[in-house]
Amino acid sequence: MRARYGVPLGITAVAAAGLLYSAGFEARSFRLRRVTVPVLPSGMRPLRVLQVSDIHMVGGQRKKQRWLRSLAGLRPDFVINTGDNLSDPDAVPEVLDSLGPLMEFPGAYVFGSNDYYGPKPRNPARYLLEKTSGRHGLNGNPPAVGVIHNPWEDLRDGFDAAGWLNLTNTRGMLKVEGVSVELTGLDDPHIKRDRYARVAGGPSGSADFSMGVVHAPYLRVLDAFAADAYPLIMAGHTHGGQVCIPFYGALVTNCDLDTDRVKGLSTHTAEGHTSYLHVSAGCGTNRYTPVRFACPPEATLLTLVGRE
Repeated sequence: MRARYGVPLGITAVAAAGLLYSAGFEARSFRLRRVTVPVLPSGMRPLRVLQVSDIHMVGGQRKKQRWLRSLAGLRPDFVINTGDNLSDPDAVPEVLDSLGPLMEFPGAYVFGSNDYYGPKPRNPARYLLEKTSGRHGLNGNPPAVGVIHNPWEDLRDGFDAAGWLNLTNTRGMLKVEGVSVELTGLDDPHIKRDRYARVAGGPSGSADFSMGVVHAPYLRVLDAFAADAYPLIMAGHTHGGQVCIPFYGALVTNCDLDTDRVKGLSTHTAEGHTSYLHVSAGCGTNRYTPVRFACPPEATLLTLVGRE
């Protein structure tokens, strides 16, 4: 009996323990990451930017909601929300309540696919298949059929009422204690809603600092921002790989970005220009795969300092 069943039972026990840890502990082990980015013009005072991303709120996630509210204690200069706030069409009030204290600060947002559409059960192995086949997201932009339509308009109205800038394929300007910050944003490339031609041309030169904001860090978008000489690009979407292998890292990014840059600070070069790229691992998961392993949920406080 031992020789025949010991190994399978042992493997099952280890798998069960791993699942319990990744769903019961790590997926709820929220933390703040701090990053310093040398992108500001020489002599400009530092700016503290809080990035929240991929909240994927489901009703009743009280610990996540308390943690998000607590981030206001950091008192950032401004907040960037890089999308995928929802994983439940009834969770808009809880998202707005959780982010309410942060909406007392200047801010801006873009949406991700999960803000527009409710999630569906999906075999996680499909992410690996998409990686090997080179296919990610939608192949076109036809009307969505057979999906849950989330009340994203209510989310938009709540953010707008608080004064946050809607960066859906447009530009906006924040004033932060006398400093002007130009933000250029795109709708979600994962579902082919990005329209870079509407915002092309690079920083206008009328602001003290300019940056790009997008939900999913697809290479076509990163190339466009970098070629237009934006010093910083901020994105989310990848969940940092969500389930990673210790001492190896992420297996997938859910887009065409390489796994070496699945989260954190890196760079991206196009047409002779190099931009800093920050990808947030986010603080949530799809409601049908509520696990994280070797990739805890996070928000990031970026301190932007002078280039020298």
